[in-house]
Formats: sequence, structure tokens, C-alpha cells
Amino acid sequence: MPQHAFLEIDGLTKTFDGLKAIEGVALSIEAGKVTSLIGPNGAGKTTFFNCITGLIPPSSGLIRFRGEPIASLPPHEITRRGLARTFQNIRLFSEMTVLENVMVGRYLQSALPLAAGFFGALLQNRGFREKERRLREEGLRFLEFVGLADRHALPARHLCYGDQRRLEIARALASEPSLILLDEPAAGMNPRETEALMILIGQIREQGVTPFLIEHNMKMVMKISDRIFVLDHGEKIAEGTAEEIQSHPKVIEAYLGKPAER
Repeated sequence: MPQHAFLEIDGLTKTFDGLKAIEGVALSIEAGKVTSLIGPNGAGKTTFFNCITGLIPPSSGLIRFRGEPIASLPPHEITRRGLARTFQNIRLFSEMTVLENVMVGRYLQSALPLAAGFFGALLQNRGFREKERRLREEGLRFLEFVGLADRHALPARHLCYGDQRRLEIARALASEPSLILLDEPAAGMNPRETEALMILIGQIREQGVTPFLIEHNMKMVMKISDRIFVLDHGEKIAEGTAEEIQSHPKVIEAYLGKPAER
């Protein structure tokens, strides 16, 4: 693995009832680079993300983030260390407002101890009110970044599909990650929304947050990715630049079928 690797995965394996969903995957992510993970449905991509973010424990292998092992940590602790994610199926609090959804992401970075936060909320004391004011201001800043500040008071369920995707990204960014995992962020988006998403991913990188995404939109992947990894049946079959991946025989056979448009 390179010395400057930001996220290092080595020999990652996940087995479900004897079936290997991921087998011996090794890869590294560099800070400041847009990295994409592609492959056919059932290749193990989301399982791979779930192992990295602590939602499921790997059966074996190393996961190191910023030089520290994280494979045994619970999801909230991994998030505290600067690794956030979105999901293939949108997971918002639909009855809460757009702003409240983002504030949930900010709570993880709150400096207040859990007991102090609980009793402050119960008593509605001055410290709690000040914390809420600060969280609202910070939440609005993240909504402004993704272009949703003018809809902050709406229930999340009232947003269109593309805007719900952007809200989920805003909530992930609110935890102040240095690495953000985006699981099929363009799924269900129309061409205009996808173009806006590509711009947003570029802006995220400019803010010092490293994007790592699973995506099936090959035009988008080839346009924005600095490096691409390919999974098939749980194994890494290729890695490289967009040009290298488009011409890789194993990738063409397993997934692309023909070179993707740029």
C-alpha cells in the first residue's frame, strides 16, 4: 500500500452463511482524489461500503483510516473519526424538516457530554438553547452549500427525489468528515440533476473532503473519477484511470460491454 494512502483496505473478506460476498479485496484511497467503485449488480459494492462504515463486521482483513485500524469500531465512532456516508436507498427522517435532518448530522460533533445534553434538553436551559441556535446556523450553512437553504423549513418528504439525495449528502457533510462514501448518489436522477451532482462532488473535494462513490452512471464515473476500482463477484478485477478501465478486457467482459462515453 502507498505510504500516503488515506483509506487502506487489505484482504477484506465478508462471508454470509458460507457464501463470500467479498473476497480478499485490497485497495487504497488517496486524499483529495475522486475514487469510484463500479461493478455489476451483486458484485459486493454496498457490502464493501457497509464493512468500511461499521454497519457489518468483516470476516477478515484490514481497514485502516488515516493510519488507524477501524474494522472493530461501531458506526458512530467511525463517523466521529471523519468518515461519513450516504445510502443506496435514501434514509432521511421524512417527517422532520430539512434543517432538522442536517442538525442530526451535527449532533455527532457536539462538544456536550451525553448526560449534559439530555438534561439540558429536558430543562431547556440556556446552554441547550445556545447549542440549538448554533446547530441551526451550522445546519443552514450546509444546506446553503448543497442549494437547499430556501427549503429548510419543509418536511423532508416534500422534497423531490433529487433534492432528497442532496439533503442526505448535506447531512453526511454536517458531521465534518474528511472522507465521504456516496452509495449510488445519481440513482434515479435525471440528466440535469446528475450534472448538478457532478458539480457538487467537485465542490466537496474543493472543501477538503475526499469523495469515494459507488455508481452505475458510467458517463458520470468516467468524467469525474481520478481512479476507478472494479468488483465482480466480490473480487477486485481491475483498477486504474478512466481510460485504463474502459479498455480493460476483464471489465469489458464483466460489466461495460463496450467503452463508456466521456
